[in-house]
Amino acid sequence: MKKVVKFGGSSLASAEQFQKVGNIIRADVDRKFVVPSAPGKRFSADTKVTDMLYACYALAEKDHDFTKEMTKIEERYQEIIDGLGLDLNLTPEFNKIFDNFKQKAGSDYAASRGEYLNGIIMANYLGYEFVDPAEAIVFKEDGSFDAETTNNLLSQRLADVERAVIPGFYGAYADGKVKTFSRGGSDVTGSIVAKAVQADVYENWTDVSGFMIADPRIINNPKGIETITYAELRELAYMGASVLHEDAIFPVRKEGIPINIKNTNAPDDEGTWIVGNTCQKSKYIITGIAGKKGFASINIEKDQMNTEVGFGRKVLQVFEECGINFEHMPSGIDTLSVMVHQSEFEAKEQSILYGITKAVNPDHIDIQSDLALIAVVGRGMKATRGTAGRIFAALAHANVNVRMIDQGSSELNIIIGVSNEDFEAAIKAIYAIFVEIQL
Repeated sequence: MKKVVKFGGSSLASAEQFQKVGNIIRADVDRKFVVPSAPGKRFSADTKVTDMLYACYALAEKDHDFTKEMTKIEERYQEIIDGLGLDLNLTPEFNKIFDNFKQKAGSDYAASRGEYLNGIIMANYLGYEFVDPAEAIVFKEDGSFDAETTNNLLSQRLADVERAVIPGFYGAYADGKVKTFSRGGSDVTGSIVAKAVQADVYENWTDVSGFMIADPRIINNPKGIETITYAELRELAYMGASVLHEDAIFPVRKEGIPINIKNTNAPDDEGTWIVGNTCQKSKYIITGIAGKKGFASINIEKDQMNTEVGFGRKVLQVFEECGINFEHMPSGIDTLSVMVHQSEFEAKEQSILYGITKAVNPDHIDIQSDLALIAVVGRGMKATRGTAGRIFAALAHANVNVRMIDQGSSELNIIIGVSNEDFEAAIKAIYAIFVEIQL
């Protein structure tokens, strides 16, 4: 069995955290490929190494002296090395980085050195082979990730390697110039490595025991999600849940490799499993609740709208021409509503309203602002009667007025629109009815 394990910055912020990670890796012989992030914060007022590198390089770009800042970064790594009792000298590496900063090697190069140096320490600590992603993770000339070339190169590079450390966050162009991932960072690298080695599991270790059903900033100590499908995860992520970015999921999703989100500080916790599909029933009818504030609804009324061929297309074309994406479009026989981000809409409001009037000659246009959208997601909803009714009952009991409701054809999610001021109360009410009360 092969496992790829990725550790986030908080998991590798100090020598003490490194030791926890080392114990986790050594506890399972199947954990053969390790993807480390750069050291994160050791305490709340601390600075991430990546941010230190960005600040240091900003001075170098302006031809200012950055010796003091570079020394602080070197001290952070030396503290880890000394704490682990390693016989490792990174001075030659820092001399090379210093020279490349002076030659203005680029901010991507600067940021990537956090993972690069942590990877060297991790490989030395574990006795694993170090593999530089710049050798095998490839970006095209336009800056987009070259998935096919990368998979071929990385598969070949790791084919005869029993155990390896591959730093996260970066790769390189064909000419060797370092390029970082714009989104997802080390999570993306872990997924790419898992695909390349055809791993059985991709373990993503962080500082929480998996995903929560709802935002812990709104719900006090929410229940965790044991198993979630990729489809459910996508719905929650789209609605603002802080979960893995889609770029970090796609490579393993395509291969059918499950992801296990685990907690470095509580390694015995099961965490959350992300899978393609499952026959396992959710503990609750819903899998998760997520939402975002700051939407506006443009409500268009016209008698016998449903008889006009192309009505919806004409309306959406106005938004397209103004460069505005729409989020949802619930409709009735004589009404059609378009939900958009309010901040984007406000800048082009009059152009859009004029365009709609000209395009479809509506009887009336009404605008509702300061709305929030909440997604209630769960594979268990499809087989459960009365889910929407329970949501309405819970919201009514909490004195929350529902401004919009939209259910996807897959019956995997229900989207509810409420006022911004009712956002937190709505989430608490929905969580209570499905998780705390479970009527």
